[in-house]
Amino acid sequence: MKNRFHTFAYCLVALFALQSCDKGLEELNVNPDASSVASPDFVFTKAQYDAVGNVITGLQGTMQYTTSYNDVASWGSKYIFNQGTAPYTVFSNAYPNEINEIGEVIRGLEKDPALVNKLAIAKIWRAYSFAKVTDLYGDIPYTQAAQGYTQSVFKPTYDAQKDVYANLLSELEKAVALFDASKSTFGAADLIYGGDITKWKKFAYSLMLRMGMRMTKPDVALAETWVKKAIAGGVITEDADLAKITYMASGQVINQNPLSYWMLNSDYLKADGVSNPEGGKYYDTFINYLKSTNDPRLPVLSVVYVNGKASTDVSIQKGMPANIPNTKPSNFVTYSEPNQNTLLKLNAPMLVITPAEMNFYLAEAAIRGWYTAKSAATLYDLGLKAAMRQWALYGADGVISQANIDAYATANALVTTATVAKQMEQLYTQFWVSVFPNSQEVFLNWRRTGYPALVPNNYVGNITGGQIFRRMLYPATEENLNKENYNSAVARQGENTFLTHMWLDK
Repeated sequence: MKNRFHTFAYCLVALFALQSCDKGLEELNVNPDASSVASPDFVFTKAQYDAVGNVITGLQGTMQYTTSYNDVASWGSKYIFNQGTAPYTVFSNAYPNEINEIGEVIRGLEKDPALVNKLAIAKIWRAYSFAKVTDLYGDIPYTQAAQGYTQSVFKPTYDAQKDVYANLLSELEKAVALFDASKSTFGAADLIYGGDITKWKKFAYSLMLRMGMRMTKPDVALAETWVKKAIAGGVITEDADLAKITYMASGQVINQNPLSYWMLNSDYLKADGVSNPEGGKYYDTFINYLKSTNDPRLPVLSVVYVNGKASTDVSIQKGMPANIPNTKPSNFVTYSEPNQNTLLKLNAPMLVITPAEMNFYLAEAAIRGWYTAKSAATLYDLGLKAAMRQWALYGADGVISQANIDAYATANALVTTATVAKQMEQLYTQFWVSVFPNSQEVFLNWRRTGYPALVPNNYVGNITGGQIFRRMLYPATEENLNKENYNSAVARQGENTFLTHMWLDK
């Protein structure tokens, strides 16, 4: 009994000691280098980086800008998909990153009326982020998205694309109405405009114009309504309003141009025209078109390596065919690849919405009779010239002389006497060249208009029957972890394949 008493007493003392030791543990477990409350400004910067960098790089091949002899690396141009995650990446990355982040920003701002300008900008960016996902996949988690932490919604329902679009456009309209010139705004935390609310209004209406044009296939009347609203609000038409993110040549990877970083590390880092690990080169369709029209952008974009040195000599530029079997061709070095001094610079900008893109959409609106302030020919000319000028943002090697710009514009003026179909073909073939390297935007516009009239690559073993993709694929994790909602989306929209036509594509 005596021994038991001593044992009991010892345990009791130890218990009290443990309780007293617990005091201060919470303080010890706090990371002094972290914040318990997310700063909306810091998180907004991250949301901008993540959204702009989240792209399907393989669409460079789908839109016939680049290709590879390597079957796996060239899934976008050969339509072969046996392994990897390429078609899933935008979906998989968007929800844990930019969509989750911008949701946190909005929650951190919406209770303070003094921060209404920041809130409006954040809502516009949220619309930009969601629009990209639905454009590529169709029906997506939207109303319940990114609510795992706040509302324990771990299996969000999928909203129909038509409803997502309706809500996003409404949100853009509401966000613009929130702006108050007397209130504070983002400063350096906003990588695009430094918090300039006048420019953000133009960004919002430009996104509205882009989305309005997206709807011309499924609902042309609704498309016209939103296109006219966007034009009335005022879109980006001047170089000074161009939306871009500028990067750094060194430092952390997140501060470097994501497309340049991907291209360099996939193929072009050694810069000798031979040591391309993934076998990438420019697609012959792209280079042939630039040469056939005497496009002054060709030497800005393209080089061929001669005796180990890059040459911009137009006469030797040559694109590689996309039907080369899975073996490195003996003349591999003779094919063109991206220019290290422009497109592959790690501090090159990523252009988000440009005057070139907007003027081309306005030209289409003029062709359709939805816009009468300027003629389609004038707007087309403005878009073409803006597209030429914007290469100067890549540095001295990107500058195209005004004389060359004017000569090209004159030689390639819009033929307004042609049929509407022919005018659209000319307009959106020029769009294909002018919006490069934004292959994602070109893909979405090609899916809507059918232009440029690309000839599909019916490569042996492809999984689309030699047809160009219509959408990207939901990741397998959705089928495994959110099966019921995934199945509902597939039942409504169609099979989870590259060729399923979503609402925007019907």
